[in-house]
Amino acid sequence: QVQLVESGGGLVQAGGSLRLSCAASGRTFSMNAMGWFRQAPGKEREFVAAVSRSGVSTYYADSVKGRFTISRDNAKNTVYLQMNSLKPEDTAVYYCAASTVTGGNWYTDRWYNYWGQGTQVTVSS
Repeated sequence: QVQLVESGGGLVQAGGSLRLSCAASGRTFSMNAMGWFRQAPGKEREFVAAVSRSGVSTYYADSVKGRFTISRDNAKNTVYLQMNSLKPEDTAVYYCAASTVTGGNWYTDRWYNYWGQGTQVTVSS
């Protein structure tokens, strides 16, 4: 089992920045890709970003490309999401996810085995 705990959410004005963290514990050696998804009220959960096991390969949704940066520190078993130039439409609960699968489609939530409890991000206009 892998446990994921997100932190760093909050309220920020449009144009501002936030940094989300996701700390993993348990069988972390089994983790492959890690990702961030988000869910706004009344909407389906959507992919935000993912990073490969090594941290070399990253993947982003078009809506956040150029504004968000995902990274991971394997020594600390932590993945980060730096969010800049935030917009009101970025308001959502953000979830960290980890996969033990190799060669998956990291844009799709069904490839992830473990999920955090979520952290709220609210961007005011």
